[in-house]
Amino acid sequence: MKKLKNFLLVTFVFSVMSFHLAGQQIIRVIPKEINDVLTNPGIGFTTFQRFNGDSLNNGITWTEGLPIKYQKFNGNLENKDYPMTSIAYFRVYWKYLEPEIGQFNWAMIDSALITAHNRHQTLMLRIAPYGSGSIIYDNNDAPTWYRAMVGDKNEWIPANQGFSFEKGKGWRVDPEDPRYAQYFGRMITELGKRYDGHPELESIDLSIVGHWGEGKGSRILSEETREVLVNAYTDNFKKTPLIMLLTDEKTNKYCLSQANVGWRVDCIGDLGFWAKDKDNPDWAHMYDWYPQGIINFGMQDAWEKAPVSFEICGTFKSWKGERASCNCQGYDIDDVNYIINETLKWHISSFNAKSSAVPKEWQPLIDQWLNKMGYRFVLRNFSYPSSVARNEKLAFKSWWENKGVAPIYKKNFLLAIRLQSKNKSEVLLTDANIVSWLPGDNIYDDAVIIPPDLPTGIYQLQIGIVDRQTHQPKVSLAIEERDTEGWYSIGKVEIK
Repeated sequence: MKKLKNFLLVTFVFSVMSFHLAGQQIIRVIPKEINDVLTNPGIGFTTFQRFNGDSLNNGITWTEGLPIKYQKFNGNLENKDYPMTSIAYFRVYWKYLEPEIGQFNWAMIDSALITAHNRHQTLMLRIAPYGSGSIIYDNNDAPTWYRAMVGDKNEWIPANQGFSFEKGKGWRVDPEDPRYAQYFGRMITELGKRYDGHPELESIDLSIVGHWGEGKGSRILSEETREVLVNAYTDNFKKTPLIMLLTDEKTNKYCLSQANVGWRVDCIGDLGFWAKDKDNPDWAHMYDWYPQGIINFGMQDAWEKAPVSFEICGTFKSWKGERASCNCQGYDIDDVNYIINETLKWHISSFNAKSSAVPKEWQPLIDQWLNKMGYRFVLRNFSYPSSVARNEKLAFKSWWENKGVAPIYKKNFLLAIRLQSKNKSEVLLTDANIVSWLPGDNIYDDAVIIPPDLPTGIYQLQIGIVDRQTHQPKVSLAIEERDTEGWYSIGKVEIK
C-alpha cells in the first residue's frame, strides 16, 4: 500500500477544479460521499436457510441442518423487516450430502448455487457432521450408513476433560475412531474438488467435530485426528475462503499454520444468555470467551487475510425479550450498541441474524452498523489530464478511503476506467490490488493506455470496480454520480 502523498489539498466549495501542471491542464474531482446502506458482495447481513425474497422465521425459533428447501418465489427480492443481503447462508448435515457411502448429493449444492445467483447472492456453506438430540436414528444424527458402521454408542466428552458447564456432553460419535476422519474428511475433500473457486460460493465453514459442527471438544482431539480433519479443508479449498469457529488454541493455531483462514462465532450478543447453566453466573461469551479467545488462540490478525463472520445468539426477538417464557434478555438500545461496537472492533464482514425480523426501533442503529461492516469504499480524490492523445497514457492519481472495518476478500474484481461517448464505450482495466485496501486511506496512482483506434472526441470518464470476465460493475461506492449500470461519472476528457 502506498503512503498518502502530500499533493495539493485545499478547502473549496466546488467538487471539481482544474489547474496546470508542466503545461498540462489537470482536472481534480472530489466526489460527494453518501450515507446510503449499500448491498455489496460478501458483506452485510446474510439470509439463513433461505434466500432473498423468502419469508422470515416466525417467533424466536429457526431451523438448520435439514436438506435445502425452497419457498415459492414471487419475483420480489426484498426481505420484509430485514436488510437486503448479498449472502445466503446454509448449514446442512453430512447425512444429507452423503446419503449413501461414497454417493454425494451434488444436485442439492448445485441447485442452491444457481438459486443464490438468481437472487443476487452468493452461497456461504457449512456441512456439519450432525446436530443435537438423544435419539440415535433421527434427523440430526450422522449418516445412517456411518452409524451402522460404528454402532449405536454415543461417545460423550468426559466431564473432567471439558469445561465444567459442559457436564460431559459433546460428541455423538467418537472422532478418534479413525473411520470418522477417513469418511468425514473424504466428504470434505470431494466437496473441495468440485466447488473450490466456484464464483457463487462465498465461503466454507471449517467444521470438524461437535453438534452443528461448532467444534465442541476439539481442544482434546489427538494431534493426528485434528490435523487430518483440518487438512481436508486447507488442502482442498485454495481459492474459496475458509472460515473457522473460535474453538481452541491448538485447532485455531494449526489452521492458521496451514492457510489464511477467517473466523466466526455463533453466539454474538450473549451478555448472559447461558449464565444460569454455568458454574460462574457472570460468564458470558461477549465478556469472556470471545475477547480472550481471539488473542489466546492467535486470531487477532486473521481478519487482514480472510473474513470474519458472526451469528446472532438467539434472535433479535429474544434480544428484546418479546416472550417471557424464552431464554430472553430484554436488551435495550445501549446493550445493542455495545454488541455492535464489539463486532466492529473484531472486524466483522458478515452477520447471520437467522432471518429474524429487525425491530423497527433498532433499524437506524442497524443501518449504521451495515455502513461499517466489511469494506466501504469512498473515492476521496481523483485527478487526471483534461486531454490525452490516442496510443498514449492517461495518467491519474486517486485517493480512496475504506470506511469499513475489513478489506474485500479474494474477489475476482478489478478497478476500471470507462470512457463513454454517444457512439463508443471503452473499458480500461487497471492492476490495482483492491484486496490490499485495508480500513483507512489508500492511494492508487497509475496510467491506462488509450487504444490507438479509439475515435477522437469528448468522453465521459467513469470509474467502477468490475467483474474480471464481464467488465460489469460489481461493487457500489459510497459516492454520488452512479449511473444505472453501476459506473460513477468523474468528469470529461478529450481524446485527441
